[in-house]
Amino acid sequence: MNIKTALVIACALVFTSANLAHADEASALKAKLEELQKQMDALKKQLEEVTSQMQQQQQQVSEQLAKQKGEQEKEAQYYYRHKEGDALTIETPGGGAVTLYGYLDVSLDYANKGLRNKQSINDGMVNQAVGNLGWQWAFSTNQSYLGVRGVHPLPTVRKGFNFVWQLEAQLDIAAAPGTTETQSNTSDVVKSGLFFRNSYIGLSDKEFGAIKFGKTDAPYKTSTARMNPFSGKLGDYAVIMGNSGGDNRSEFTTRVNHAAWYESPNVYGFTLNALASPGQNPATDNSDVPIGEPDCAGGNIPGSGALPPACNDGSFGALYSADLAYQYGPFYATVAYELHSQTNRSSDVADPFLSALDVGDERAAKVGIQYFFPTKTTISGIYEQLRRNVSPLLEFQNERSRNGWWLALTQVITPNDNISFGWGHAGGTPGDPGQHNTTGGPGPDNIANMYTALWNHSFDKFTTVYVDWALTINHRDAHYDLGAGGRALTYDCHDGTQLAAFDPTTGAVTGTGPHCWAGSRIQGISTGLSYKF
Repeated sequence: MNIKTALVIACALVFTSANLAHADEASALKAKLEELQKQMDALKKQLEEVTSQMQQQQQQVSEQLAKQKGEQEKEAQYYYRHKEGDALTIETPGGGAVTLYGYLDVSLDYANKGLRNKQSINDGMVNQAVGNLGWQWAFSTNQSYLGVRGVHPLPTVRKGFNFVWQLEAQLDIAAAPGTTETQSNTSDVVKSGLFFRNSYIGLSDKEFGAIKFGKTDAPYKTSTARMNPFSGKLGDYAVIMGNSGGDNRSEFTTRVNHAAWYESPNVYGFTLNALASPGQNPATDNSDVPIGEPDCAGGNIPGSGALPPACNDGSFGALYSADLAYQYGPFYATVAYELHSQTNRSSDVADPFLSALDVGDERAAKVGIQYFFPTKTTISGIYEQLRRNVSPLLEFQNERSRNGWWLALTQVITPNDNISFGWGHAGGTPGDPGQHNTTGGPGPDNIANMYTALWNHSFDKFTTVYVDWALTINHRDAHYDLGAGGRALTYDCHDGTQLAAFDPTTGAVTGTGPHCWAGSRIQGISTGLSYKF
């Protein structure tokens, strides 16, 4: 081998070694790069997972916040959620509801008390009716009210078990509110105050009925209310029905204070209502104002009607009222009963001995039937007995025991018009106290008849205009009125004689009124507008 060849081989070996060294370094670098890439990929994947988790958490937080906000807004608006239907009903938390309702009615009356030329002779002196004795215009607010009632379910007790309540106020639309001081009535009750009308709290059950506490129209009154198309009108049947003495107070068609009552569910067409009210009277003869009340039981303040300052003109103790009704299709029937215990009417007798005896139970019982014919004709009839239990020594002045009748017919003429006719009859009584310019004594001629007619025109199911006419014909000793039963105005037997009042400056009594004149023929016509919601 020559030197040249050896050099070539040596150079090749050196070059090959150098290349092999560089190849090893490149391979190691490549491996490091690949490892780094794997780490970067793993880090990127972890970053993507963390980012995704953060986005999911952020979305969940946003959804939760939106849900909470929605619930808060929903809760804030819950009290104002309107329930579908004609009534203004608001849903309340817990599945309950509150309903606002009302009735507005004002009429223009033109009436005549029939007192012209009325006179009597007492001790040789001629007494003459005084005041406005002819036809007179007047505005009357008739049974107008505004109320709110509610129901709150109590499912923890049982399904269908509820707490119920109602608050109802009378509205004096055409007159100023306040106490009453008129020829016909003196009362400390502010009827337009909150809440004069039916108001209560109670518990109701779908299967077992309801028990309520407060004040309400007695079952005796409500049992035949549907048979009175003239409710709140001049010819309201309360002029005769439930009116034991013929005054403008109808004793047995009234609202009862401080009472508890039961309302049954409908069982095969039968319903039962029963009410009890304690007398709450400090006096054993019920001659005081009941505890917690502004007036005597039965109406009026102590001493009203120019009497001594006591509740001795119809004040009673405990009151019990009940009715049983049956409804089957177009047929309806009811029987009702009411008792006023130990009613004090000692002011009817001047003799002290007999006056002390004039405290006794008064009761009423009636049967009512109504039928709706396919001709859209409704016929109603009621027979009623009123009785006062007193000593036989007082029968000569007992004007509280009598029978009564009521007949009514309503005919639908068009979808928006109907007419009604009514007749009420008050039978004679055993006696008469002789306090209303009558002779008094047994067997008085105090029969009375009321005739009435009504036309209704409905603009819709809420708004009605009407025209009403009524006439009460009193026999010689009778003194029934027009308008008893819920109107602001009644037209009765009293003239314009100044009310009797004590004058502290002189120690004398001024005025001799009011004077009531029996045997009058009272007539009136009324037109009004009403709205119910």
